[in-house]
Amino acid sequence: MSASETKTGLALGVLAYGAWGIIPVYWKSLGAVSPYEILAHRVAGALVVGTVLLVATGRFRSTLDALRATDSRRAMFVSTALIGINWAIFIWAVATSRLMQASLGYFMNPLCNALLGRIVLGERLSRGQVAAFGLAAAGVLWLVASGGGVPWVALALAGSFSLYGLVRKRAAVGAIEGFTIETALAAPLALAYLATRTPRFGAIVTAGPTTRALLLGAGAVTAGPLLAFAAAAKRLRYTTLGMVQFLAPSMQLGCAVVLFGEPFPARLKVAFVLIGAGALVYALEALRASLPRTGPSGSS
Repeated sequence: MSASETKTGLALGVLAYGAWGIIPVYWKSLGAVSPYEILAHRVAGALVVGTVLLVATGRFRSTLDALRATDSRRAMFVSTALIGINWAIFIWAVATSRLMQASLGYFMNPLCNALLGRIVLGERLSRGQVAAFGLAAAGVLWLVASGGGVPWVALALAGSFSLYGLVRKRAAVGAIEGFTIETALAAPLALAYLATRTPRFGAIVTAGPTTRALLLGAGAVTAGPLLAFAAAAKRLRYTTLGMVQFLAPSMQLGCAVVLFGEPFPARLKVAFVLIGAGALVYALEALRASLPRTGPSGSS
């Protein structure tokens, strides 16, 4: 991977995770609409955006080639299921004032990336990264032991998105092609759900102009960050991708506490400290590993 490709990947990663950091504000603005209806409009709108991008870039042939290849087709079915699960849980978490736990999941996400990188891609883990896993695991165990229950929202979001990133990284499908295929595969379910609403297609028919505009824009705010992420994942080592990932959960935590006023009990603070410490150790270790190694000057 060239230095210019790595720089481009980092820029795309910052763009993607920065957008995901503030997207809860968008979904929260649709609080009067069912989370599942938001998800359905998100899928339908994203398909429209993806189709426009295919037309604009002339990538229909490469999309058809991806669908003809058995491995790529299977990968797209898996990635569609994973990103659909991730979207549904996140929108529901924002709507039900669980954004704080969702942000906890995205703090755990880079650690899951590194673990998958080790198990599936054979990337080596340093002692610091192993220590980071230990701290994160301690945070989860603390929540369970302190009566907070299993943080299933956090675990589900971290697991689904880490697996999604891995599938997309290994699939021989371009960012735009893959995004369009995923939304096309999910669109029949989304449209069927909207068709069963009363009235048909729900809030986009009955709501005011602001809500309608937000629902119509759901595809665009979905496509931008996801395409940037897919392109970044192709250009970066899977462990390196986690370095910029902390931007999104940090911003989401700020939204939960400052903008949405979600409660922040002591047991959750302890978990955040432990998991956040693990994330920090991981980031510092990844940064250290990315620095060029130089020998001592004047050696003979």
